[in-house]
Amino acid sequence: MKTYEDIGVQIPQVYLPKAGIDLTKWAVIACDQFTSQPEYWQEVEAIVGDAPSTYHLIFPEVYLEKPGEEERIRSIQNTMHAYLEGDIFQMHEGLILVERTALGKTRHGLMLCLDLEHYDYTKGSTSLIRATEGTIVERLPPRMKIRSGAALELPHILVLIDDPARTVIEPLAARKQALQKLYDFDLMLGSGHLRGYAVDAALEDQVIAALRDLARPEVFAAKYGVGQERPVLLFAMGDGNHSLATAKAVWERMKPEVGLDHPARYALVEIENVHDEGLEFEPIHRVLFGLKRDLLSAMRQALEGCTYIPVPTAEMMIRRVDEQTGPAQLVGLIGGGEGKTFGVVEIPRPTSNLPVGTLQTFLDGFMKEGGAEKIDYVHGEDVVCQLGAQPGNAGFYVPGMAKSDLFKTVILDGALPRKTFSMGEAKEKRFYMEARKIV
Repeated sequence: MKTYEDIGVQIPQVYLPKAGIDLTKWAVIACDQFTSQPEYWQEVEAIVGDAPSTYHLIFPEVYLEKPGEEERIRSIQNTMHAYLEGDIFQMHEGLILVERTALGKTRHGLMLCLDLEHYDYTKGSTSLIRATEGTIVERLPPRMKIRSGAALELPHILVLIDDPARTVIEPLAARKQALQKLYDFDLMLGSGHLRGYAVDAALEDQVIAALRDLARPEVFAAKYGVGQERPVLLFAMGDGNHSLATAKAVWERMKPEVGLDHPARYALVEIENVHDEGLEFEPIHRVLFGLKRDLLSAMRQALEGCTYIPVPTAEMMIRRVDEQTGPAQLVGLIGGGEGKTFGVVEIPRPTSNLPVGTLQTFLDGFMKEGGAEKIDYVHGEDVVCQLGAQPGNAGFYVPGMAKSDLFKTVILDGALPRKTFSMGEAKEKRFYMEARKIV
């Protein structure tokens, strides 16, 4: 396998389902989606049944820390070996151009491997591959348990590049009709369509040259207005931050025993251009379940001068939050608000540059002090409004951030508050399609 160590890239060997396998049943959505909606995963299970499917190879996080966890992990790992030994996979070596259409938008990506030796998720990292949000190390052990005994990795990781001239992925998309099509099918449960194309050797060379251009210190310094001594950020995490961090943590634990020449040194990911017109940044909202303390009293105590303004409708709450200007920050509140269903919390002295950062700092303390039974992070204004309005719950609607600000913010200020943005809504998330051996 070809490796380009200077830019942290390896050309992957990818396992794809053989012809004849129902790909709509094979591909399922990222395991960290619909974690407060178990009915979604029950429907997936009913659709898949006993058919070959990535559903049998991944651990939906809705089931984490629930009875049967150890048995589910053993079943996943046994099924991986069974699929490898059975008549399920065909191997493809090379980059894959991915085309995803969902909710009326089309975006393109590129499957490749990233070198975990170039990745550091710790706070203040200046590595070539960087986290864009804070990594919660306490979330890694259960995920490490799954990966440590796994023969395969199936990525839902989306990594971003900042390529305003569209030199890396877009030239491939323009020539897709001349490329070999590897898969082309509808995704389940209204999540759109997925196509994959094999990238030939000549175009592979073009991709590597374009990535190297983006990584040139003088190009990087000019783009962001920083000195050439500033370490280059080429790849920034988009989705799957904790999945890539898990791969890194497992690799660091393995490395002393296996040496540097091992497949677990690399992680299969899809890279996308932050300037892709089909890619939108969506806010990630918060829901508290089982409130145990008065939420607004706690907010007024923790956030100096904050006030609560009831509003009659969800639409008015959303409009006020999305259109906010000035130094005060606004977040929407559903439920938990003095008998009102919808309201806006105004924070005149914020503790973070972004409203979601100010809110998250408060919520971390609130949860640590036992203010609610559980917190979850959800996509879509309809979901946060529905869940937040249920008795004993509260939902927070937060504004989004401009995707064009991502790289410069991370370069200058470091990682964003966790769960600041989402690349699209839940149904637009990456589906598991490609697998790669890591043993």
